[in-house]
Amino acid sequence: MQTDSYDIIIIGSGAGGGTLAQALRGTSARVLLLERGDFVPQEPENADPDAVWRDLRYRADERWLDGHDKVFRPYTHYCVGGNTKFWGAVLYRFREEDFGALTHVDGVSPAWPISYTDLAPYYERAERIYQVRGDSGDDATEPPRGPFPHPPVPHQGKTAGLVEGLRQQGLHPTPLPLGLLRPGEPGGCELCQTCNSFPCKVRSKSDADICCVGPATDGASNVELWTEAYARRLETDSTGRQIVAVVVEKDGQERRLTATTFVVSCGAVNSAALLLRSGNGRHPDGLANGSGLVGTRYMAHIATMISAVKLGEYNNVSFQKTVAINDFYLKGRDVDYPLGQIQSQGHIHPIMIQMAAPAEYQPLAISIPQWFYRLAWTSWSTEWLAMTEDLPHDENRVTLTEKGHIRLTYHQSNQVAHQKLLDEVDRMLKGLGHHFIKPVSLGVGNTTHQCGTVVFGEDPAASVLDPYCKAHEVENLYVVDASFFPSSAAVNPGLTIAAQALRVADHLKARHSL
Repeated sequence: MQTDSYDIIIIGSGAGGGTLAQALRGTSARVLLLERGDFVPQEPENADPDAVWRDLRYRADERWLDGHDKVFRPYTHYCVGGNTKFWGAVLYRFREEDFGALTHVDGVSPAWPISYTDLAPYYERAERIYQVRGDSGDDATEPPRGPFPHPPVPHQGKTAGLVEGLRQQGLHPTPLPLGLLRPGEPGGCELCQTCNSFPCKVRSKSDADICCVGPATDGASNVELWTEAYARRLETDSTGRQIVAVVVEKDGQERRLTATTFVVSCGAVNSAALLLRSGNGRHPDGLANGSGLVGTRYMAHIATMISAVKLGEYNNVSFQKTVAINDFYLKGRDVDYPLGQIQSQGHIHPIMIQMAAPAEYQPLAISIPQWFYRLAWTSWSTEWLAMTEDLPHDENRVTLTEKGHIRLTYHQSNQVAHQKLLDEVDRMLKGLGHHFIKPVSLGVGNTTHQCGTVVFGEDPAASVLDPYCKAHEVENLYVVDASFFPSSAAVNPGLTIAAQALRVADHLKARHSL
């Protein structure tokens, strides 16, 4: 087995690993970035709804088991940039309250071992790297901050009218903070209808590939990228306190790579799975799992997509994903507990309706021609997302079968709060004159916004990682993705992952004098 040696090996090139690699560029460390997938090709299919949603052209061809051992295909992507290639580029800071204990209808969202103040300078750096566009406006939940790096994306066409209608309802709509590169400029973002869940056809979405991995591995850098390199397991020394190597499958062979420091950034499910696969005599229940928490407390937001039609009002807006409503983030209209956030979303396409139909109705949905959906639905509709915080429960967890397959056991929480949030959306849309309002729950099979499986904290008995994401039990192991989240909050996790990656990078530079 061939052996290669580095100073730092990062496993995964998404919001955590990609950002960390960018932050280590130019240091004295020899850094290797491992990605199990390849580059997403720039091709016409990038913007083809049928290719993305029917053919699942870019989706990982992988099967997991749910808690009832039912097989499902997760919504995940193995490629340079990871799932950021397909995100909607909504880059929110967590609210200041999200870092403290917060009481919900279904329980308490636990406090973090760091505060908003600790992360604020790294949020600012991450916003510059990902070129975030926004304006806090009159959002009462916005934490203390300086100005955004770029002005917000303007509301187009009828969206501006909807925003005014929301204000007349007493709500406080604000611009969504978006990572888009040079929107409306030559060679920049085209503000098209294929952003959410699509790879950008003109490479102008702020993803980890474009903003971080590319600059970090430009040929003159100390950072090397291996694609199609799958990390099979991590090996420790005889004490179990130091990782000595990662075993990687590449080009049909196993290669053993050594390093001084190892960073796992595979996403909350796959990072937990890698640690569980790497158990040994010193770590019988999985690497760094003396607390028994590796894989537990999996969270994904309680999310419902809403499509709303206003009859007789054609939707001529190309890019409608520019509005957020945080009025119910910390408490509801008539209750004292948080409900969550409302966002406008990108356009729905007929194939999405067909593929989202329940299994028993899908043959009928597919038999209806797409032109009919356009005529009766999608040409008139606007789309919204209602998102409620998920709570950490030990029984929601990632485990491995005897054959090493991933099993994801998950039951949603906070349903009462989410229903109240949906009631607010329904009231809001009817107040805007919409007649047909169709909610579609993303359900328990939703693996977007996954977090919480390798939690950080001060107490080794109650956490896996320390506040700098270093494993309590292994001196040279870090986990830098949404695995470390003690709570999920109710805004998109991407910017928080990137900010903590920058904080960890500073810690590594200081610890190793890089």
